[in-house]
Amino acid sequence: MSPRRRTQSSAMLYTLITFVGLFIAATTIAVIYYVKAEDYRTKQADLDSQINELASSRERQTPLGAIVGTKPAPKSWLGTMVDYLDEMVTLVVGGVPEPTSAEAKVNNVNARVRTILEPAKEHIDIGDPNKTGLVQIIEGLQAALENTINARVATQQQLDDLQQRFKDADEANFEKEQTLLAEKDKLQQLVNTIKQDYDELQALLKQSTEQQIKTLSDQLEQEKAKSKELNDELLRTQAELKMAEGMMRRAQQDVMKIKPPPDREVLAYKFDGEVTLTDDRAKVVYLNIGSDDHVYRGLTFTVYDKGTPIPKDGNGKAEIEVFDVEKTFSAARITRSEITKPILPGDIIANLIWDSDKTNVFVVAGDFDLDNDGDIDYDAVAKIKALVEKWGGRAADTVSIDTDFLVLGRPPQVLRRPTLDEIEIDPTAMERYEASLKRLAGYKELQRQAETLWLPIFKYERFLYFIGYKEQIGQAGAF
Repeated sequence: MSPRRRTQSSAMLYTLITFVGLFIAATTIAVIYYVKAEDYRTKQADLDSQINELASSRERQTPLGAIVGTKPAPKSWLGTMVDYLDEMVTLVVGGVPEPTSAEAKVNNVNARVRTILEPAKEHIDIGDPNKTGLVQIIEGLQAALENTINARVATQQQLDDLQQRFKDADEANFEKEQTLLAEKDKLQQLVNTIKQDYDELQALLKQSTEQQIKTLSDQLEQEKAKSKELNDELLRTQAELKMAEGMMRRAQQDVMKIKPPPDREVLAYKFDGEVTLTDDRAKVVYLNIGSDDHVYRGLTFTVYDKGTPIPKDGNGKAEIEVFDVEKTFSAARITRSEITKPILPGDIIANLIWDSDKTNVFVVAGDFDLDNDGDIDYDAVAKIKALVEKWGGRAADTVSIDTDFLVLGRPPQVLRRPTLDEIEIDPTAMERYEASLKRLAGYKELQRQAETLWLPIFKYERFLYFIGYKEQIGQAGAF
């Protein structure tokens, strides 16, 4: 073979090898690009599916601003929508929404709304909250509240009229009783004078002659007859007094049959203010009363649910203590609360002793265990009176028509009557026994007078609930 033909054969071989190499490289690159294209196509399909889950094609054609609203610069559209949802949840239930899903938040709001509105169904026709709307429900509740307030004003007017009638009857009875007692005192003085004359005549008779004895004896008999007449008159007067008291009691019973007696504790259920704002993290609440209403540091209140009456036992959902006071508002720390019953804006507060408009008068009697340690505190009455005076009330020793509340502890314990041997050892034993009897009699008399005057009577624990002080009695310096 010639050199020229050999050279051409080699060139064709190299060309063929080069072509095969390029073909293999192109095929490899094509396969790689095909795999990558399929991978991108799969990811594109996944992204399209996720986008369809976030918004339909029709919704994507609408600008997001028209659906969501104004979007702050650093926020995403989804984050902005969550913020708007949180604002709506806060507007409905108050407080800071929990960091959970939108579904859970909406379910919690629905549950809270249904729970709160359930008691109101007895008074107004609420319907389905999901269809009626909270605004319409609130308007209905506001109308029902206005009707209740009007009814309460009318009832209060009736109560005031009835109390005035009772007061007039009590004053008339008191004046008659004072007149009869004055007559009784006069008769008693006359009896004492006659007895004194009798004693003097008796002494004179022992020193006189027989004639004087006879004359004075006749005079003595006359004086005895007069004394008997005066004594009979005194007995008749006492009988008339008892009869008058019986007639008054029967008249009161007849009045109560015609019209039930007023609720003697109506003044105890008056609330003093409202919670305007809560800070759950700091355990602080803000009140709508301040120094203009005579609020001061250290004052305690019991917190009750808004829109519901104060319970009979006075036990509220929480207790608070004022620590900062401004002219028109004040701040208070939470001293007792329950996780299941958080304090909400609009909740009402009350303290039985404190009043921004008047000075309440308290009478305190009985035995008290102030700190519930099982031992009677013998200076408890003085300490409770001091607490009443500290919070703007006035403490009195006797019940009268000016008394507002009676606080009763346990009935005073009567000591065992001492024997003669014990009296010989301790001459003051009988005095202590009689003093214990006198304390019990005074306790019962105060209770009787309070019931006669229709005064509210509070036992110790119930009294603590009504002044928001139950949680603090075990602390040092509580009294």
